[in-house]
Amino acid sequence: MDLLLLKTLVGLFSAAAAAILISKLRGKRLNLPPGPFTLPLVGCWLQIGNNFDHHHLVNYAKKFGQLFLLRMGQRNMAVISSPELAREVLLKQGKEFGSRSRSIVFDIFTGKGQDMVFAEYGDHWRKMRRIVSVPFFTNRAAVPSGVGGGGGEGGGGSEEEPAAAEEGVVLRRRLELMVYNNVYKIMFDKRFESEEDPLFVKLKRVNGERSKLGQSREYNFGDFVPILRPFLRGYLKTCREVARRRFNLYKDSFIHNRKSVGASRKGMVEKNNDLKCGIDHFLEAQKNGEINEDNVLLLVENMNVAAIETTVWALEWAIAELINNPKTQAKLRAEIDTILGPKNQVTEPDTHKLPYLQAVIKETLRLRMIVPCLVPHMNLHQAKLGGYDIPAECRIYVNAWWLANDPTHWKKPEEFRPERFLEEESNVEAHGNNIKYIPFGVGRRNCPGMLNAMAVLGITLGSLVQNFELLPPPGQSKIDTAENNGQFATRMLNHATIVLKPRYV
Repeated sequence: MDLLLLKTLVGLFSAAAAAILISKLRGKRLNLPPGPFTLPLVGCWLQIGNNFDHHHLVNYAKKFGQLFLLRMGQRNMAVISSPELAREVLLKQGKEFGSRSRSIVFDIFTGKGQDMVFAEYGDHWRKMRRIVSVPFFTNRAAVPSGVGGGGGEGGGGSEEEPAAAEEGVVLRRRLELMVYNNVYKIMFDKRFESEEDPLFVKLKRVNGERSKLGQSREYNFGDFVPILRPFLRGYLKTCREVARRRFNLYKDSFIHNRKSVGASRKGMVEKNNDLKCGIDHFLEAQKNGEINEDNVLLLVENMNVAAIETTVWALEWAIAELINNPKTQAKLRAEIDTILGPKNQVTEPDTHKLPYLQAVIKETLRLRMIVPCLVPHMNLHQAKLGGYDIPAECRIYVNAWWLANDPTHWKKPEEFRPERFLEEESNVEAHGNNIKYIPFGVGRRNCPGMLNAMAVLGITLGSLVQNFELLPPPGQSKIDTAENNGQFATRMLNHATIVLKPRYV
């Protein structure tokens, strides 16, 4: 056993030494972007640590420039902090930088890129995006109804919980039920009755485990320095177990049920395409040989993360900002009352008639960008950017949050001021018509769910503000907006409790 261990260690260090030598030789040939001093084997990991917080990346950009390189062990990471370079990566060289970089953990959760979000740029990604786009990412997507009035998709009606008007409710729990119902209605024609629904509890728990494991930075050392990967055996085993339980839950509790419904209504579904939900489209693509069963499960996995979690987090930030800025909340309420009239409930088409509501949404996504550096891009082959050589398979971070908060391009960006989108930034839209504001990305790998996300944000915020005065809990003057920054996403650190004081009793 001792001899085997010795041979293993010798083999690992020999491989590491060879990798270092190759890296050094390659580095001498390439004109690499500037960055922190690097050490053999670990690069600049000991200096940088595991924190890729977008705020920290701004500080590094001020030191090393708007394009700098972090050599984190065997991983190369280029960070972009200017509109010009962002336009180059996302638009002008969108094909060259159009792939996705995955970690060892996301290899497990995405079947090594066999999903849509983390697939390499090419035919498979195009096929997966096309299949998922029709049921989810068009104007026909469902939006929650009755959010503010007590009925509908998990809305905030105080008649269900009288204490909501006095003691308050945990915001995230209420929002999760509403957004799950919205997405699962589109995906499976399924609705959960309450927060205590056993299937909802089970689903939320296993999705939460996946989110915690994926967003954690605890596994970075094994991703950066492969010889340390054996120390992650337990962590990776847990990831595989969570992935297995999630996929089994999707299959046993949702997909198989929908197959049974489809079989009993086959003729009706074929005659009326409107009866189809998202999984019907996925299963039809599987039946036609375009994708396999694993791809179907991975598309469902993508929707549970990209369509649910990010929407919940964005709503949570928006409501917190409205509570912490009561004048903004009052102004929004006055707009709704004036344009729609008292007690005329907000509908999805109405949201487009409410410019201040749209400005509130855009300002939330500017100041509290949910994926501040976008999902990392990657170049499969060596590329040129900003006069520098970018090594093949380099992870590319575009600090979109900084583009939207750089005082060079924005007036008092630290303030939550929706009026900017009605005044000096009135021509800036969320779809990326100006590269300095790209909360959903832009180009080939932009978020295809933007239309649905904006609709859900609009109807939810509009209905809540119309029907309730949103207040902090008793004894507090503001909501705590401390950030919890994971691998990709920025969430609120603490689950906020808010008071929903009814306007119409």
